[in-house]
Amino acid sequence: MKITKIAPKKSKVMDDLLLLAEAKSIPKTGDLVESTVLSVAKNEVYVDIDGLTTGVVRGKEIYDESGEYSEVKVGDRVTATVLEMENENGEMELSFRFAGHQKAWNNLENLLKTQAVTPAKVIDANKGGLMVKLGNVIGFLPVSQLSIENYPRVEGGDKTKILSALRKFIGMPLKVKVIDINEQEEKLIVSEKAAWDEKQQKTLARYKIGDVVEGKITGVTNFGAFVEFGESEDALEGLIHISELAWQRIDDPKQIVKVGDKVKAAIIDVQEGRISLSMKKLTDDPWKNVTEKYKVSQKVQGKVLKLNPFGAFVELDKDIHGLIHISELSGKDHKVELKEGETNDFYIISLEPAEHRLGLSLKKPKDREEKPEEPKTEEKASASALRASADKENKE
Repeated sequence: MKITKIAPKKSKVMDDLLLLAEAKSIPKTGDLVESTVLSVAKNEVYVDIDGLTTGVVRGKEIYDESGEYSEVKVGDRVTATVLEMENENGEMELSFRFAGHQKAWNNLENLLKTQAVTPAKVIDANKGGLMVKLGNVIGFLPVSQLSIENYPRVEGGDKTKILSALRKFIGMPLKVKVIDINEQEEKLIVSEKAAWDEKQQKTLARYKIGDVVEGKITGVTNFGAFVEFGESEDALEGLIHISELAWQRIDDPKQIVKVGDKVKAAIIDVQEGRISLSMKKLTDDPWKNVTEKYKVSQKVQGKVLKLNPFGAFVELDKDIHGLIHISELSGKDHKVELKEGETNDFYIISLEPAEHRLGLSLKKPKDREEKPEEPKTEEKASASALRASADKENKE
């Protein structure tokens, strides 16, 4: 008996692939294919792969991280990744998601390499910073990478207040630079400060250290005041540290300035785009002529500004402040003898104009002379600590 072999039935897709084979361009699973959109529905996009076969993009595979196909329409040319050569309906199963993911991260790699400035939309905030979106990729902008202009100026670093300040940026676009990415971990870190610094550097070229600028106080914190100056379209912002607001010791910058005040200040330093300003440099140093007003052994009146474990800070006048060490009190408990805000009589025991230092005592000079013994080691150490404390508070 003669046996007739029956050839296997070929599907349309397989026929199309044979044609592609003849053209030496057979797509494989994972390959990218170019196609034209035939129809767009809510959860399906049908495409024509160069007249050879029909492909479909369904469900979650429509989502595109690059954002390129977010609003795809009939007639558009698109690129998709092959998931299956033939599905249950004889169509090629495709994905925008895989193709879009690769495009999106390739774009981020390029932004990191070129350090180009790009827009990012803030979508959420937490105590550490802002969640942003570049295309459809979600990234993180740490608080430390905000520009000086947008950095939350919260006294004491209260995290709840910082979060409240950060939430104001939700929905806003920010200009950023990509500073770190890891595609495998889907990690994207951006910086507004880096983008802002680039613009600032160009504008800063018009200024030099020593220049006097006029601007407006835009923020006051426990460590100083921010000043905005320059033309509105190229405005810069600098910081006047608390130690540069005035020659005298200051506990709170709000004693000197408030938001909205117009001030003049000198540029004293520029480092990594950060501008340091000084108001006191524009006024005469009162310590230059201090010896014309005060002498060692002189009896003076002073107001106690602040007590600390080693003694107290005393205001002699609005410009000159002195220090009284605990060893220079008549008793052992300085909190009993001295009260913050009260005025007392003191005696000047040392005067160092170049160091901006003036030492005080409650003891009369003759009483100190009658007891000329050398201070104990621990008293010397605590005296040094008091001066170090004063220096730190005025310079930090």
